[in-house]
Amino acid sequence: MHPVLAEVTARLVERSAKPRAAYLRRVRASDEKGPARGKLGCANLAHGFASADVADKKVLRGGTKPNLAIVTSYNDMLSAHQPYVDYPPVLKKAAIRAGGIAQVAGGVPAMCDGVTQGRAGMQLSLYSRDVIAMSAAIALSHDMFDGALMLGVCDKIVPGLLIGALSFGHLPTVFVPAGPMESGLPNKEKARVRQLHAEGKVGRDELLEAEAASYHSRGTCTFYGTANSNQLLMEMLGLHLPGSSFVNPGTALRSALTEAAAAQAVAITHAGGSPTPIGELVDEKAIVNACVGLLASGGSTNHTLHLVAIARAAGVQLTWQDLSDLSAVVPLLCRIYPNGSADVNHFHAAGGIGYLIRTLLDNGLLHEDVQTIMGPGLRRYTKEPVLRDGAVEWVDGTPTSLDLDVLRPVEEPFAPDGGMRVLTGPLGTAVIKTSAVKQEHRVVRAPAIVFDDQADFLTAFGEGELDGKDLVAVICYQGPSANGMPELHKLTPALGVLQDRGQHVAIVTDGRMSGASGKVPAAIHVTPEAAMGGPLARVRDGDIVVVDAERGVLELEGVTDFAHRAPTGRAPEGEEWADTGRILFAAFRATVGPADQGASIFPADALAGGPAVPVPDQPTQEASVVQHV
Repeated sequence: MHPVLAEVTARLVERSAKPRAAYLRRVRASDEKGPARGKLGCANLAHGFASADVADKKVLRGGTKPNLAIVTSYNDMLSAHQPYVDYPPVLKKAAIRAGGIAQVAGGVPAMCDGVTQGRAGMQLSLYSRDVIAMSAAIALSHDMFDGALMLGVCDKIVPGLLIGALSFGHLPTVFVPAGPMESGLPNKEKARVRQLHAEGKVGRDELLEAEAASYHSRGTCTFYGTANSNQLLMEMLGLHLPGSSFVNPGTALRSALTEAAAAQAVAITHAGGSPTPIGELVDEKAIVNACVGLLASGGSTNHTLHLVAIARAAGVQLTWQDLSDLSAVVPLLCRIYPNGSADVNHFHAAGGIGYLIRTLLDNGLLHEDVQTIMGPGLRRYTKEPVLRDGAVEWVDGTPTSLDLDVLRPVEEPFAPDGGMRVLTGPLGTAVIKTSAVKQEHRVVRAPAIVFDDQADFLTAFGEGELDGKDLVAVICYQGPSANGMPELHKLTPALGVLQDRGQHVAIVTDGRMSGASGKVPAAIHVTPEAAMGGPLARVRDGDIVVVDAERGVLELEGVTDFAHRAPTGRAPEGEEWADTGRILFAAFRATVGPADQGASIFPADALAGGPAVPVPDQPTQEASVVQHV
């Protein structure tokens, strides 16, 4: 075991002792040895099977077979979620063959960040994670179920489903992927056309043609953003079937894996003989494994929010400093767009998650001694599924990478670290992803140009006001309590144009950047946020900002005390919210927590079922204490 991995895990266990113990007491108190519906009153139970057909009614009236809840995020606007339209009947039949039964317990919302990018709807995106968690909890609330099947893929959907599932931690739970679309227009070519359009060199028709050739069919988008990072993390946590994340929709293997997921969910109930509650499975070691997988693969910075929130839902107090310390020793082993030219299909063909887990395990960079839905031990996830006589079998995965341009062993990494770092300084604390940022762009010292809205930045770019200037674009009032912390990915083409012209540019914001963003240095998730009185609100045009990813520094030259400065802008207010549903989320904006605690509306102590404890090893932030007053 690598000593840093051991040290981070040990302090995580120590820090989480009280909330984790409280969480497990709650999980174990809810555990039922027999079918959960057995404790329902007759009227309650009759409501639960009233719509079932005769055969299913007979089973649900009885007290022997386990009943699985299907919680689905299906809609036919998201390409990644459209395949789920066919899953419920398949899962039901597979559960019956395995000796159980299944019911669709409920649906959860699933918005597409690709559609809402740069639009007002994007301001609901992060909040949708917690709405999904609550929706999943409502679906599971009927006490009819002995296990669960969670159907979700994209950005906030999987973290939301997982947080919701952990609130019913006594239930064995299997996550069921749908797979990525087949490779279309290469992501690098798509990015090139986007930049040409930003410069006015190609029109809307050419841009739309490129986008449509990239996002062209059912399945997850093929770049390595948050959606595909979700899929990798579910295997790292032992919640997917091994090797199932990146099998394309519409294939025989994909169908067989879906059936196998239902059978495995039956097997890990009490009646199935191998009870594996999700709350016991997602522990400190599993969370560390997820962090390592994220870093080694160059995954999405959105998971600096989601992993913290997921961990807290299981009583585990993960911090950004934990992620930063792991990043310093976990090598970058994957080159998948935006960190390279390959897409997730190429990564899967090169050996994929199974090979990644194998090389990390062999070099002491993962905990092998964890529980998974397949049984004890993460090494089970070095195997890959094959189809034999219509059924899935797992065989040993490749012992070597099949494409060293995409996937490498620990001994030959693309970079010695995971490329995700914490920046600290008088401006607050931020995270930065460096895995796609070239070495010469990792330190930027330039005058600030301050904007309160991404549209203002794009207007300035379009009118040529940013041409020929070195600059740090400071985008304020984009934090969770200001406007829901939208992704600012729409700024990426414009920033890329400026950088390609030879200008030194960076972005500093309390908002988020998409998992598809990368080549421009971005200090994101700045906390304390501007709307909470953070120093970011007091940066002025012309201030010299230093974004130093090498030293981990975020500062204004010559300025450490912001108390004498007035804020330069403000968050939206009043009638400015009255469109696209944003007015409905006022309660979320008023109660959401800071980014470094997961940007969640759920208080940490309420999630864990016990009192929150201090987090002693976070970086010191004098500004945080002063500016929150």
